[in-house]
Amino acid sequence: MYYGFGMFYDPTYILVLIGAILSLLASANVNSTFQKYSKVRSRSGMTGKEAAERILQASGIYDVRVEHIAGNLTDHYDPSSKVLRLSDATYASSSVAAVGVAAHECGHAVQHQKKYAPLVLRSTLVPVANFGAKICWPMIILGLLIGRFQPLLTLGILLFGLAVLFQLVTLPVEFNASSRALKILEQNGILGYDELGQTRKVLSAAAMTYLAAAASSILQLLRLVILFGGRDRD
Repeated sequence: MYYGFGMFYDPTYILVLIGAILSLLASANVNSTFQKYSKVRSRSGMTGKEAAERILQASGIYDVRVEHIAGNLTDHYDPSSKVLRLSDATYASSSVAAVGVAAHECGHAVQHQKKYAPLVLRSTLVPVANFGAKICWPMIILGLLIGRFQPLLTLGILLFGLAVLFQLVTLPVEFNASSRALKILEQNGILGYDELGQTRKVLSAAAMTYLAAAASSILQLLRLVILFGGRDRD
């Protein structure tokens, strides 16, 4: 086994640590960037709600409701009920950050309308990925408890891999939604050229959180393969 200095030593924890640091840095960056540009009022004076409604109408989408949801940066588009939910920091705010986040969520609504392939694939993967994330660790632990039973360990790794696949498919969905958002904001004159640059910084910081989450998951998967991938490490 990989326990060089007592049974609790595991050098592969460095992979988990790297992933955790990446996620913390990305989270801190998006929070600080959003806070910075949430203090910059857009010249149009539109709130996040108003911007979302205008973007949806301009995109020919009339069956999506815009609602308020409690929390900070809990904004999301729910394709099952066709509801775009904007958080406390976005719904009634007229900052360039709020307008950008609202536009990003509208980008997901446009993806849904146009049946954007990565979004369709991600929606298909949701139940499978959720199942994999819930059951992978019990499989791995059970495999260890019954004497490193390799079939269970391998099954656990494969199930975790489904969750990693979901993270990877999420990346083009999120990057594309931000790209659509910036284009729509420019085409409809909701934000000026300089404001678009500020909004781009907010959306780029948000995108980095998804990239960090994917990297963290890949590192954890690599760790599982190193520890339990089939070779005897005694």
